[in-house]
Amino acid sequence: MKKLIILSLMFVLSGLINLASAQSPKVVISDKKGWHKIGETTVDFSKDHDEITVLGADRFASLIFRVEEAPVNLMEIEVFYESGDNQKVNVNFPIKAPGQSKEIDIKGGERSIRKIVFVYKTLPNRKDNKAHIEIWGLKTNA
Repeated sequence: MKKLIILSLMFVLSGLINLASAQSPKVVISDKKGWHKIGETTVDFSKDHDEITVLGADRFASLIFRVEEAPVNLMEIEVFYESGDNQKVNVNFPIKAPGQSKEIDIKGGERSIRKIVFVYKTLPNRKDNKAHIEIWGLKTNA
């Protein structure tokens, strides 16, 4: 009974932490070839970086960032792999809304990703909208 209560409390706490953070990780369950949404977040004018945790079928060969609502300047991404190493990519690319980044290749081909940290600057817009960013990953099953 104690284990059930502790497990329930951990589940509730995990849900509250996810609600409190801006990121929304998506559990990727498919290993089919093609593009899969990894996660999404609504970026804040006061922050300059965000982190997306990758869950489930986490092997990808390339990434793209799709932007809605407001433009952003995607400055840098850092991909952390399950193997423990990481890859920094200087992007420095403005993305209009709606729009998307260029394709960003994963070093070493398709690899398991633990998390993605990205640095951005929300660009001014008339309505002071916050940008909604989705991260998509390409599965090649190579």
